[in-house]
Amino acid sequence: MRILIVEDDAVLGAAVRDQVAADGHSVDWVMRLDLATEALAVAAFDLILLDLMLPDGRGIPFLKTLRSRGVATPVIILTALDQVSDRIDGLNAGADDYLVKPFDLAELTARIGSVARRYAGNPNPVLSLGELTIDLAAREMRRAGKSVALTAREWALFELLLSRPGQIFPKRDLEDRLYSFDDEIGSNTLEVHISRLRKKLGARVIETERGLGYRLVRP
Repeated sequence: MRILIVEDDAVLGAAVRDQVAADGHSVDWVMRLDLATEALAVAAFDLILLDLMLPDGRGIPFLKTLRSRGVATPVIILTALDQVSDRIDGLNAGADDYLVKPFDLAELTARIGSVARRYAGNPNPVLSLGELTIDLAAREMRRAGKSVALTAREWALFELLLSRPGQIFPKRDLEDRLYSFDDEIGSNTLEVHISRLRKKLGARVIETERGLGYRLVRP
């Protein structure tokens, strides 16, 4: 997934960025709400991690504005505001989850995965696809009973294709979701990842529609 972090604490923001990137997601990090607005205007994000106390405003009105404009991107609030009333306000404003600082980074990873699965319409973390058995929560995969090791980037690409089996994803859309503004990618970088996935998962798992893009076969 491509994730936008809106957090003005430099130490926490860096830790969250590194954790999310290590999980295989592409990450863009801003420290102000106006910069978040600019980022959302030019890129499609799969999830937003939102602090509530930013230098140029509060996160709740920002979130309400997003929802009023029809922006359905999942949002997880990350904040030191720990009162029940704060949590209620955040959830009622349109947040999908609420995590109180300080928090364990492993818990953040789990919550990101949980929200992503709900939005993909499949809350079950264990799936089957032909001879593949996939545990999305544990990030483990077996092919015909044998363990398959994927890199973080390969997992991110596979999860994106898995979110809508049978749907064609144009190359540009996949690149936008997999890479952040700061990533440098070659013209064939995506093709290399697709090729490696096919070798590990089976040549027929990912189909190429020439001139259109790629899709994961339906179960």
